[in-house]
Parts: sequence; structure tokens; C-alpha cells
Amino acid sequence: MNRFVDRLEFIAGAALLLVIVGLVFAAAVMRFFGWPLIWSVDMAQLLFIWLCFVGATRAMRLRGHIGVDLLVRMLGHKHRLWLETVQAAIFIGMMLVLVYEGYALAMQNKERVFGYSGLSYAWVTIAVSAGCIVLSLAIVANAVDAWRDRAGGKKLIFTRTDAASEVTEL
Repeated sequence: MNRFVDRLEFIAGAALLLVIVGLVFAAAVMRFFGWPLIWSVDMAQLLFIWLCFVGATRAMRLRGHIGVDLLVRMLGHKHRLWLETVQAAIFIGMMLVLVYEGYALAMQNKERVFGYSGLSYAWVTIAVSAGCIVLSLAIVANAVDAWRDRAGGKKLIFTRTDAASEVTEL
């Protein structure tokens, strides 16, 4: 399952990036020839927002976000796991607030048109809710994985340990 999710995230991120680059390139070329694609920049911005959440989720799942662990390195694995569990609970609580607020914002903006694209601005704002849901799922999966391995002492929720430092190959 992890390999499938890893591949799906990679493909989604790569596809979004490819479409964004294509849209921006096409807009530049068409503007050069005097036929600007006024909707393409809006679409690129919309897709970039979704790409940010895909990338953030992938980094979270792979424990790749930057962190300062100078002091917590001095703790044993058991204490670090408990500390990261508390951090995960706070993180998920914050994500749930953002899911709620993002949904409310999307509902307020569903009639608003996004630039020249003709799409509802809700597609932009709902990315916050969707992104926070998948980020929370990644944290829960990391927590389950870390607690299952608590006796081995090789995995944590947020932090890469020596055993978990290898990046998954595709």
C-alpha cells in the first residue's frame, strides 16, 4: 500500500507540474504572437495550490519536512515517540480547524468566478480542506507505523531516524 501511495503522489505531483509548466509556456508563446491566453495563468495558479498540498503530503509521509531536533535528540526513542505523538495530536487538531474553515471559505466563494477561467473560486479554497485532510491521514499513518515499531526503536512520526532515512525509490 505504501508503494502504491508513493507512486500515486509522485505521478500526481509530476502531472500537475507538467501541466503548470505547459500552461505558463503556452501563455508566454501565445502572448508573444499577440494572442494571449488570459485564462492559462489562472489555471496554473489553481493547479499550483493543489501541487503544494500534494508535495506537502508526500514530504510529511516521507518525514521530509525540515525540523530542529537539537534538544530532542538527547531524549531516548520512547520519550521522543511520546513527544511526537503529542505534536501529532496538536497538528491534527490544527488541521481539523483548517478543514472546517477551508470548507466554510469555499462555500462563501462558490459563486465567485476565478479570474478569466470561468471556474468557481471554491476550487481554489477547497484545496485547503482537501490538503489538510490528506496531511492528517499521512500523520496518522506515520503514527501507526511508529507505534507498531516502538519495540524496534527505528521509526518516529515526524523525524527520520537512521533506519528511515532512505528515500523510497520509484
